Amino acid sequence: MASLPLDAIVHLSDLHPKPEGKTFGYGTAGFRTTGNILGSVLFRVGLLASLRSKKFDGKTIGVMVTASHNPEGDNGVKLVDPRGEMLETSWETYATSLANAATTSKLVDELRHIVAVAKIDLSKPSRVLYARDTRPSGAALVQCLEDGLRAMGAQRRNEGVTTTPILHYLVRCVNTKGTRDEYGDDNEEGYYDKLSNAFKKLMAKPPPPLIMDCANGVGAIAAQKLNEHIGSILQLKLYNIATTTSGVLNNGCGADYVKTTQRLPPSLHGVLKPGERGCSLDGDADRLMYFYLDEENNFGMLDGDKIAALVSSFIVDLVKNAGLDKQIEVGVVQTAYANGSSTRYLEKRVPVRCVPTGVKHLHHAAEHFSIGVYFEANGHGTVLFSPSTLDLLRTHEPSTPAQETAIKQLLALSELINQTVGDALSDMLLVEVVLAHRAFTAVEWDSLYTDLPNRLVKVVVPSRQKFITTDAERRLVEPKEVQARIDALVRKYDGGRAFVRPSGTEDVVRIYAEATLRPQVDELASRLSGVVYDFEGDQSKRPKEYL
Repeated sequence: MASLPLDAIVHLSDLHPKPEGKTFGYGTAGFRTTGNILGSVLFRVGLLASLRSKKFDGKTIGVMVTASHNPEGDNGVKLVDPRGEMLETSWETYATSLANAATTSKLVDELRHIVAVAKIDLSKPSRVLYARDTRPSGAALVQCLEDGLRAMGAQRRNEGVTTTPILHYLVRCVNTKGTRDEYGDDNEEGYYDKLSNAFKKLMAKPPPPLIMDCANGVGAIAAQKLNEHIGSILQLKLYNIATTTSGVLNNGCGADYVKTTQRLPPSLHGVLKPGERGCSLDGDADRLMYFYLDEENNFGMLDGDKIAALVSSFIVDLVKNAGLDKQIEVGVVQTAYANGSSTRYLEKRVPVRCVPTGVKHLHHAAEHFSIGVYFEANGHGTVLFSPSTLDLLRTHEPSTPAQETAIKQLLALSELINQTVGDALSDMLLVEVVLAHRAFTAVEWDSLYTDLPNRLVKVVVPSRQKFITTDAERRLVEPKEVQARIDALVRKYDGGRAFVRPSGTEDVVRIYAEATLRPQVDELASRLSGVVYDFEGDQSKRPKEYL
């Protein structure tokens, strides 16, 4: 019976010792911290990815080296399962235990434990496909990953620098090749062909050009390639494309900047004109944020909630036009960060579920609908068509030309949408299709409902693990005193809603506040920040405005 290749593991592990005094955790976005201390983690992820592949009898596992919307000095890594989905939750525990094994000897013990508990046949082959974003630390971290793969004798496929969604797409394509579920050609060109061909089927005439902020990240490279495929229909005017300039990644630009500051990136001042629409990607191109200037030059933000409202209502209408509304249930999945107005708008039209923050929770919940739409307010999301729904659309005999057209459009949408994970470029094309079919301007899209004023702030804490939530992260179980004070404060504000939750990617606690009037929400957010500082914050860093 095959055994672990201990000589290779021990030799290469000694080249990547774990930093003393540092604890790593596999969170909602995998491992994420400053890039210069992640070498040992990447080596161990290589070992784990190899074992995960063996568990699936040699199916290809994906590894993405990225820190998405985080500052340039950060980096991270996450694993991708065979169908392009996030790593199974039970294996997150294995990832964390491997990353925190203090010595090579303890690392070997953890590997043996995983093999035994997960019942892994070590004689099976292992195949791993991996890529990275444009961060300066990425190349060195990939070498550490490759040492882990080499130690386990895994077959390796390096996709170089590409977006997170393309990596997810490729993993699914490789594993479905030659099957009835074949997803596409397993190369980047196949990705661009699939999206652009579907886009062309759905667009009757060219819309106005779209201004795109690429966050100075890998999305700039992908958007330039996509432009070559769709430029005859939609012209993308690309900004913030300095992928090799130090210090500019996600700096004063990108989807996270737009969402958290609720303003136009400074680099687009004077570029975006009243009546025009624009959008921002994040550093690895899996988040999308739209925006516009109205005729009075006022900034308007169209976030993930607005995208969900736009897209879901369009799909509901297509399903009705196809005569399939009795067979196909369209549903929307949100998190606690969804604006209260968006939830009320959606609940009048479709079933809505609220789940904890994190793509894996949204994705799994969306799979329970025939067509599941999920978008986090931060702009990360996609639409999932169940296998049975796709079979129905392919085999159903329409009784009218209108039904036939609607079915063809739904099938084209299923090709346009990257169903493996949230994909800013795919989602952008989806939004453009809906806007064109609805003949909506950005202002008309924004008028579907009016957002309640809201604020998102964060407080640095010594131990975010002390904050434990329930009810889809909308209430704190611990510390109990904090939740009691949140409730008391919220009751003082008209339309007040708020929650506090630990971040899954940073050593901070995140605070969301919502109220009817902007001055009230600002005051509520400030007071809640003060409550968290009272319990766990660093008093020396407490901002004066936190009452």
